[in-house]
Amino acid sequence: MEEGGWRFDETITGCTKDPVYGINYLSELYFKQDPQYSGRFTVPVLFDKKLERIVSNESADIVRMLNSEFNDFADNPSLDLYPEGMAEEIDRLNEWMYERFNNGVYRAGFATAQEKYEEAAVQVRDALYELDEILKTRTFLAGDQLTEADIRAFTTAIRHDPVYFGHFKCNLIAVKDLENVLNWLKRVYKLVKPTVNMDHIKRHYYLSHKQINPTGIVPLGNGPLLE
Repeated sequence: MEEGGWRFDETITGCTKDPVYGINYLSELYFKQDPQYSGRFTVPVLFDKKLERIVSNESADIVRMLNSEFNDFADNPSLDLYPEGMAEEIDRLNEWMYERFNNGVYRAGFATAQEKYEEAAVQVRDALYELDEILKTRTFLAGDQLTEADIRAFTTAIRHDPVYFGHFKCNLIAVKDLENVLNWLKRVYKLVKPTVNMDHIKRHYYLSHKQINPTGIVPLGNGPLLE
């Protein structure tokens, strides 16, 4: 991510060119829909090539859409990450997890006041402790099967030790020190391994946030061994 937003560059490991329009920056997609657009160029983006418009850039909504709206094209349409019988528990988990964990790491990392940072960092720590407690008796967060709640927690948990612990100062507890969270992380990683590129993850955070890491040094550590 650069000043113009997320960049498409196949010369960088883990990156690809834009296969639709050949644009260089994601911002160009926003301007294609609205030349007067003045907001942030956020990801992910679900884009309709036929109507040439952005359908959504809200990750929670996109996850829900991909779970059910594209089954006609899916390799595994029977997979349901939001089963009706578990919906209430998934929603309960998502609600507190987003504020205290998914968004909590960002509130800590981008805080410009000590008090705000400490409040967020403590919430991240407590969220990890709560996840560890839940996973004492459950294989996955909502029960005995992988659900949307696991996907949403995983994306933050796998980044915690290599990125958020140091870069965002969320260093009150590490995932590697929480036995149940670590075992769950390994379990989910086996299922989604092709989607994880730790080099790409680290380069984005440590090279994009110049106000936090002005030297652009990318740490060597990738977090706990998940294989």
